[in-house]
Amino acid sequence: MVRIPSKTEILDWIAENPGLSAKRDIAKAFGIKGAERIELKRLLKELEAEGTLERRRKTYRDAEKLPPVTILSILAPDRNGDQFARAMEWQGEGPEPRVLFLPRKADAPVAEGDRVLARVNEVRGEDYQYEARLIRKIGTNPLKVLGIFRKAAEGGRIVAIDKGSDKEWLVSAEATQGAKDGELVEAEQAGPKGRMGLPRARIVERLGDPAAPKAVSLIAIHQHGIPDEFPDAAIAEADRMKPAALGDREDLRHLPFVTIDPADARDHDDACYAHADEDPRNEGGHIVWVAIADVARYVTPGSALDREARNRGNSTYFPDRVVPMLPDRLSGDLCSLHEGVARAVIAVWMKLDMKGRKVSHRFTRAMIKSVASLNYTEVQEARDGRPNDRCEPLLEEVIAPLYAAYEATKVARAMRQPLDLDLPERKIELTEDGRVASVAFRDRFDAHRLIEEFMILANVAAAEELIRLRRPLLYRVHEEPSPLKLDALREVAEASGFTLAKGQVLRTEHLNRLLAQAEGTDFDELLNITTLRSMTQAYYHPENFGHFGLALKSYAHFTSPIRRYSDLIVHRALISGHSWGKDGLSAEDIERLEETAQHISETERRSMAAERDTTDRYLAAYLSDRVGAEFEGRVSGVTRFGLFVKLTETGADGLIPIRTLGREFFHYDPRTETLTGADTGLVIGMGQRVLVRLAEAVPVTGGLMLELLEIEGRGMPGGASAKRGKPSARRPGQAAARTSKTGRKVTRRR
Repeated sequence: MVRIPSKTEILDWIAENPGLSAKRDIAKAFGIKGAERIELKRLLKELEAEGTLERRRKTYRDAEKLPPVTILSILAPDRNGDQFARAMEWQGEGPEPRVLFLPRKADAPVAEGDRVLARVNEVRGEDYQYEARLIRKIGTNPLKVLGIFRKAAEGGRIVAIDKGSDKEWLVSAEATQGAKDGELVEAEQAGPKGRMGLPRARIVERLGDPAAPKAVSLIAIHQHGIPDEFPDAAIAEADRMKPAALGDREDLRHLPFVTIDPADARDHDDACYAHADEDPRNEGGHIVWVAIADVARYVTPGSALDREARNRGNSTYFPDRVVPMLPDRLSGDLCSLHEGVARAVIAVWMKLDMKGRKVSHRFTRAMIKSVASLNYTEVQEARDGRPNDRCEPLLEEVIAPLYAAYEATKVARAMRQPLDLDLPERKIELTEDGRVASVAFRDRFDAHRLIEEFMILANVAAAEELIRLRRPLLYRVHEEPSPLKLDALREVAEASGFTLAKGQVLRTEHLNRLLAQAEGTDFDELLNITTLRSMTQAYYHPENFGHFGLALKSYAHFTSPIRRYSDLIVHRALISGHSWGKDGLSAEDIERLEETAQHISETERRSMAAERDTTDRYLAAYLSDRVGAEFEGRVSGVTRFGLFVKLTETGADGLIPIRTLGREFFHYDPRTETLTGADTGLVIGMGQRVLVRLAEAVPVTGGLMLELLEIEGRGMPGGASAKRGKPSARRPGQAAARTSKTGRKVTRRR
């Protein structure tokens, strides 16, 4: 007679053979045949009832252990940089096991919140119980829902705040978290979407009144998942920091560096100084110094600050607040190049010839003391002969040499021919209580262009230096437009009466020539917008593919490490390459370089989307009191569902639904991006001047609905469809005859 194994023996065997846990496998392992299988089945049912075993279809597993293949949710890296995961299918009664996720080089990058299918192995003697290897990614966090809660008799609904969305979620009474009617809430989808009815959600956070001051940026922060609270470890680490000492740094405190930023700048991460080159071999040349805050001194690889900075990727700027990449102790204090305070920097000395071309450069880890924190407006006024009390003492020694060097760089820029788009930037000014006071376009001075040119020179020097040192880095890559987008641009140009060269290698000078032809014409804005849309999006990458827009062979971001993680990586690479200290690029940094590039490219796009949505909401709030008013604008987009119009006064974008366009059917041509009236032949395309009426403004979504009144100074034609749409008059007796005919049809004869 075959001996029936004990429950303990069955559990031990299942633990040792997780891939062979079907009842048939267990019976075979213990040599159980025939009628004895009935006893084995009874034991397995008892173990299942006790909760010791869990049945999964036709297999059994220990309920207190993870299956060999399971679903994990990736957690944020810990203080040592290790990435753990939470088991989504844990059913045991004991403490939830810790799972260390071990990615391979060939694995797809994963981030906090991602869900993966992984193979797990039990380990002993560690502070975790399992090690996991990726099989494949299967999704991200449960669907996040941000919307307005509408209370009902039992529970309520959440109305989405996404522009153009009419989606709703059902919330049960026990999942409302006490939310009030009209309150802004964050929720997550509860369970899979059923085949019928509204999807269900549970509220996880109440965000307050959507009309309250600063609620607009709060909506964008939550909607796009931007981290806005620093972990305690990062804050504590920042608070322990002390100002860097001179040590082995080059002392440049005697040089009159100045910072030039917007008047409302919250941090100062770059300073400049220039003077004429005294070398007789470089007659008419200039020496330009650019000093950048030495953030790498405070944010070291693997630290809590470093992990959080990498997670954020960059700072995000809203009209009413900034979500910084670094805590204020660093971004607004220790790293910021404040006036009259000694600050640690990485500086680059650049020699320019009389035509503004960089002849040579040198990098140094130094200490500077800014003599003044200036803004663009006062610097430009000083240049124009109206210096204030702050600028007048600096006019001859500091400001004039900066502009002299800038005048030389203009020659080099004209020779290089970077893409020269004219797209004014909007500025939203708020009242003290967070309401929109005014919307205007930012003034653009030579002072802005001066700083831009010097920063570009410094970024180019950083890329060239690291290439020379054969050090890994993150390039800022901007690839040339695709042939398809160029064809679309060429068609718009030809329709506007201009030409874009074909059959040759496209360079930025060809695009600049097109933009110059259109300057001052009715098609100026159209071609600027269309050219911008034809461009590919810039991104970060460890390989160098050049920068098309700037017409540069190599380019890296070096000048803003307070607000961009990419710049911090470049700083560390320079530190390692010059052996300036132990806080350079770590082995882990190098190993994760491609993953980091992809991650910070995504965070950059996330911030841009959040900033754009916030601007749209502020503009909608600003215009909500002017519903019914008429505005001038230009067609900025044409789709099969309607027109997008950019209002001239504010730069706000609104939608004209195609159903409201005249009284005729419009054919959409995706190739030319035009709408053509079926009856009148009216063609509506990009860049046309229009007069519109504001029909609706929804601040919570940022949506503007417009009504078209005039196009190119002419009213909308009625079209022939109005006639076709009227029912024709019936002849007398027509209805009676039809009734008679119907009656004859239904007559039955036996």
